[in-house]
Order: sequence, then structure tokens, then C-alpha cells
Amino acid sequence: MGYDPDRHHRRSIRLKGYDYAQAGAYFVTICVHQRRSLLGQIINGSLQPSPAGVMVQQVWDEMPQHYAGVELDAFTLMPNHIHGIIVLCPTEAIAQPLTLGDAVHRFKSFTTAQYRKGVYDQNWEPFAGRFWQRNYYEHIIRNEQSLNHIRHYIATNPQRWVDDTLNPSHPKSISPP
Repeated sequence: MGYDPDRHHRRSIRLKGYDYAQAGAYFVTICVHQRRSLLGQIINGSLQPSPAGVMVQQVWDEMPQHYAGVELDAFTLMPNHIHGIIVLCPTEAIAQPLTLGDAVHRFKSFTTAQYRKGVYDQNWEPFAGRFWQRNYYEHIIRNEQSLNHIRHYIATNPQRWVDDTLNPSHPKSISPP
């Protein structure tokens, strides 16, 4: 079957007309492909990371060291997804500032490469096709009240795992794409 633009198009989930390179805070959720629980497990409301989860956390934490104009805020690792706040702070000293999409793409690319290395070197569980789900969820944080609410959501997310629709054991689990 050939490409049919009426059937094979992806609708953008980004805010139309918004400049995702402008300074601001962005809440992102990135899911593991097929929502496989490769990053760890929740025990007594706390995430116990797998070696892959430790690697993902480390790559996240080091992003500001590698990308000028990127700062980080709250973050949590979940068994099959992550939540985090990326703050873009482009300055005139940065010739080509990263967009939110650039930052997420680089994070996903590097963690995928590191995960593949872990599969070969440390016998991590292999994945089929890709490590991360194709897209990601983002929310533009517009004020301090919203920022504080999202920080609280991120910090308490592991305690709510049993009720999370991304939890494969949840009766209303969102089926993977």
C-alpha cells in the first residue's frame, strides 16, 4: 500500500503558532514504546530504578551541561514513562537556541543509544523497534501557580501509580499505540 496523505498523516499535538524556542517552562511526559516497564518498579509508593532508569535519570540531569539555554526543574522517573520540567532560557549569546522539540529529541536519541549499549554490554531487556514512544506530551507552564501544581504532581506521581492509567495493571490502562 502506497502513501496516502489523507490516511497517513499525523496531526500535530503542539499549540499552533506557538514558538517552542522561546524562553519558558514546559512540562513534558515521555513514554517508553509500548509502555513497557523498563525503567524500574514502584515499591511502597517509591520508584526503585532499574539500571536503565538510573541511566535515563543521569542523562536528564546532565542535559544543562551539554545544551546552553536548557535548565531543568522537577523530574520523576516512572516504570514506563518520565515526567519533567524543561526550562528554556535562550540568550543572545546562543546563536541557534534549542527548541523544546530539539531538547526532547536529543534526550530521546541519547538515551536510546545508551539503552542499546546496555542491552549489548549489560544484558538489559531488549526492545523492539524503538525505546521511546514516537511523540511526547507537553504543556506550556504559564504562571507560578501552574508551575507549583505541576511540581507537586511530578513529586507525588509514584505514590499514585496504582491509579495511573499508564500503569499496565490498571483496569483502565491506556493501551499502547
